[in-house]
Amino acid sequence: MNFKILHNDNLARTALIETSRGIIQTPVFMPVGTHGTVKSLSPHELFETGAEIMLSNTYHLYLRPGHEIIKKAGGIHGFVNWQYPILTDSGGFQVYSLAKLRKIEENGVWFQSHIDGSRHFIGPTESIEIQASLGADIIMAFDECTPYPSTYEYTEKSLELTTKWAAICKEIQLYDQSLFGIIQGGMFKDLRERSVKEIITIGFDGYAVGGLSVGEPKEMMHDLIRHTIPMLPYDLPRYLMGVGDIVDILTAVEVGVDMFDCVMPTRNARNGTLFTSHGRMNIKQSSYRSDLSPIDLSCNCYTCRNFSRAYLSHIYHSREILSMRLNTIHNLHFYFDFFVKMREAINEGRFMEFKKQWLKLF
Repeated sequence: MNFKILHNDNLARTALIETSRGIIQTPVFMPVGTHGTVKSLSPHELFETGAEIMLSNTYHLYLRPGHEIIKKAGGIHGFVNWQYPILTDSGGFQVYSLAKLRKIEENGVWFQSHIDGSRHFIGPTESIEIQASLGADIIMAFDECTPYPSTYEYTEKSLELTTKWAAICKEIQLYDQSLFGIIQGGMFKDLRERSVKEIITIGFDGYAVGGLSVGEPKEMMHDLIRHTIPMLPYDLPRYLMGVGDIVDILTAVEVGVDMFDCVMPTRNARNGTLFTSHGRMNIKQSSYRSDLSPIDLSCNCYTCRNFSRAYLSHIYHSREILSMRLNTIHNLHFYFDFFVKMREAINEGRFMEFKKQWLKLF
């Protein structure tokens, strides 16, 4: 992987992440294909909406269908038929958020599957081995995601595990995959600073900030983003994990974040909430049942070119599968187009003007 910064607008920046499977323009939004699929879309449709990279999840693919099956299929790219870059999360967050009866030990975590209750163990060694079998282009170090709220003492102990596990991941890293370290430290600035120093000392191909957007107040999250991101190496990718709200993205890009992922556009699409150049739209509202205009006159996505609000309202209330598909196409197109326009604003030195414009809408 090669990272090349193109332009700066104060701390905001545009860059290129060059991989063997394609070039990723940053700031970039990565759609979440947890099980190897972005819900309701084919890989071709995902590419057509503007995706340059997809995120999948180690925990889920390990439990089902199993990483050995995916390895036999030629890795995740061959298994899901997506020939562009893929990033896999390490599974640390899912072990924290989904698994039952979690027991944390020095070398990893015992947990029960949320699918069938079967007992499993994943630690840094297992996570890297699974991600190697999956064959993703960018992989993540295994971390311990601190719950919110947590005491200082718990957060410090959790941070020590994350650092220890990061060192193990780095030691067994395979050289044909780029490995990102993850910064933790909960809601405590001094622990965030300590995590940055320790993870940078180990040395990774990129750096992610985890443990945010887990229930803390927005003001606290934004304060920690502004505090933590500038401490990360300037010349390597910076990834803010699990954050996809437009206001949060603008806040993070302003201080130099390059990469984002979130289920927000796809989950909202399935629930009838659409993102537009005028703000959010709830297609469930009765006012749209006879509205023959498109979702957004300024949008050139397949959905807006071919279907009216009235039709989208009708198929949503009729619980048609097509409703999820058309809404998802639109929302992802909106996000990718938003990032294109944001990169243009950074390149032209007008990011703050761009930010103010969008903050009025979201």
